[in-house]
Amino acid sequence: MEPVGPTVPIETPNASGPFAITDREFQRFRALIYQHTGIALGEIKQQLVCSRLGKRLRHYGYRTFSQYYQHLMERDPKGEELLRMINAITTNKTDFFREADHFPFLASEILTPLVAQAHAGGPRRLRIWSAACSSGEEPYSIALTVLEGLSAPGAWDVKILASDIDTDMLAEAKEGIYRAERVASLPPPLLRRYFLCGKGAREGLVRVRKEVRNLVAFRRINLRDEDWPIRTVFDVIFCRNVIIYFDRPTQERLIPRLVNLLKPGGFLFLGHSESLIGMQVGLRSVGKTVYQKAGDEEEWPEVRRARG
Repeated sequence: MEPVGPTVPIETPNASGPFAITDREFQRFRALIYQHTGIALGEIKQQLVCSRLGKRLRHYGYRTFSQYYQHLMERDPKGEELLRMINAITTNKTDFFREADHFPFLASEILTPLVAQAHAGGPRRLRIWSAACSSGEEPYSIALTVLEGLSAPGAWDVKILASDIDTDMLAEAKEGIYRAERVASLPPPLLRRYFLCGKGAREGLVRVRKEVRNLVAFRRINLRDEDWPIRTVFDVIFCRNVIIYFDRPTQERLIPRLVNLLKPGGFLFLGHSESLIGMQVGLRSVGKTVYQKAGDEEEWPEVRRARG
């Protein structure tokens, strides 16, 4: 028997008629999405769920969201369709050097002191995590800033971890290929040094050069998971425009875990619309949504393993 209740229709030109999602169906998908991603969808997101998952119904020829939900529960033993559902529901808004003031801060307040320390005999090692990398613009922007900011970057041990929950976005990010208009606002010297222009069939596209791509390792990480495949600590973590999609309890679990994966004195970057107000997590504000770790915190299992 199909759920009853008010429905939200969407037009589906590739189907014989419009799909509609009932209140009960929406609540079931809302709970499933929260369970697997930590994304807390408000009541006003019913239309969003309806429209984004409509293509998955079309793929299988289903007429109702209950049929698709049953597929996820009973016909997806390996979780392959669950991944596609997550990919469809996640938001992927990004640009090169988005929230641009963060990158001069990275260059002047983090990289410049590291270079000075290296000249004085300190280590030439840098670890950065882009914790919601989407289609790759953020980690590549970080990599460009690092290459421009380090003296003799080839003499440094630099690794940038770029992670996301969306496997489609990760595949796109690994390729490092973008439409030319995506990089049109970048300074011409950066474009000449770090991008290749497509020719022939690839005209209108650019690709991030290999020396930039080599700094970045892409990996699927679900921030909701209890155990992350991370065995290091970081100088810098970018986790921008992520926690706005989580409810307060999820935020309060996530932020201390990120802090524990920072070295003492390390930096956490959040999105400009995000805030740590009311959270006592051992961070001090040092810039617009930039925070510095003040000292060692009670450690979670990830950081204990990383430090051996």
